[in-house]
Amino acid sequence: MSIDDHSHAAPLHVVAVRAHRHRSPLLRPFVTAARRTDSVAFVVAEVELDGGVVGQGSAAETVAVTGESAATIHEALTGPLGAALTGARGTLPELAALIAATDTTGPTGPSRVAGATSAKAALDVALHDAAARAAGVPLVELLGGSTEGELLNDMTVSLEEPEVMARRAREAVDTGEQILKIKLGRDPEEDRRRLDAVLEAAPGVRLRLDANQGWSPEEAIRILTGLEADALPIDLVEQPVPAADVDGLARVRAAVGLPIMADEAVWTAADARRLVDAGAADLLNIKLAKTGGVREALAIADVAQEAGLTCMIGAMMEPRISITAAAHLAVAHPAITLIDLDPPAWFASPLPGGGYAQDGARLRLLGGPGLGLDLLDPSSDPDGGEH
Repeated sequence: MSIDDHSHAAPLHVVAVRAHRHRSPLLRPFVTAARRTDSVAFVVAEVELDGGVVGQGSAAETVAVTGESAATIHEALTGPLGAALTGARGTLPELAALIAATDTTGPTGPSRVAGATSAKAALDVALHDAAARAAGVPLVELLGGSTEGELLNDMTVSLEEPEVMARRAREAVDTGEQILKIKLGRDPEEDRRRLDAVLEAAPGVRLRLDANQGWSPEEAIRILTGLEADALPIDLVEQPVPAADVDGLARVRAAVGLPIMADEAVWTAADARRLVDAGAADLLNIKLAKTGGVREALAIADVAQEAGLTCMIGAMMEPRISITAAAHLAVAHPAITLIDLDPPAWFASPLPGGGYAQDGARLRLLGGPGLGLDLLDPSSDPDGGEH
């Protein structure tokens, strides 16, 4: 499936690009082996079309993954990206290609981050939201899908002491969650205690394990074969080895029966093809903050579909705008059958309203033009405080 096949052919005229910064506290700390997050700084991109229609996208600060801070994202949007798109005319695919091709590097300023994939994704989503709003259809329909259907979301249990993780697991299951994504650390014995505590607190739950590149191939094989031998209810293991070690990931996949998912190793369709050719993954995790926009995300899903692989669409710790865009992508493409889109449940505020609803673990789109979201007011943060 290609966005070029499904997007409306009518040309668009972008009259303005804007960006505003926000910060929102989390309800509880988000902890991985690499970092702890208590609040999220993010930037909202706005695209205004001739006629006054406005679309929004967003990008969260994730320096450890994309190299971008809120400051660099904002500067990229108000600098080279905004300059490239403001005044531009063309079809949706043409304008999206313009964003993707814009050089965000430069001789000055700390924000000239090569790639700037989060900033590009924010602007690309804002453009798609505006185009779909102008067409009067949900974004998923612009991508060739339908608002019908629903997907089973998961809930992350971040890396803490076993008893704390057990409590978080029980709380999640009590609200209707059926799948828990468990963050693991670098101590296999402690990780096993964490898993045992979670399963004791939440019997019957399914597990997705995320090692965040924390193991060598040899460690991964030893740890995962041990978990297999104990028949733990594990659905998949995410990025067990460093992203650059594609051969090591392939060795792990060949040695264990548990499905292996590539995350940090896949940013582009070219990455996806390399992983497919190496036999390195059973699943691919697509994140807009890595792909830089909708087109490359769909291209990765196309590669997976051709190879007979399944995709998950996931996210960083991102606000509801980003998550809603990811949900539209997930529903639109048949190769994307899994989602990991729980970040809004961590945010202290549900704003902006609309987009999707979740009943227990089941997520469904609400419809409405574009992303189906209310526009987030640039004058205040989602938690109600001035920015």
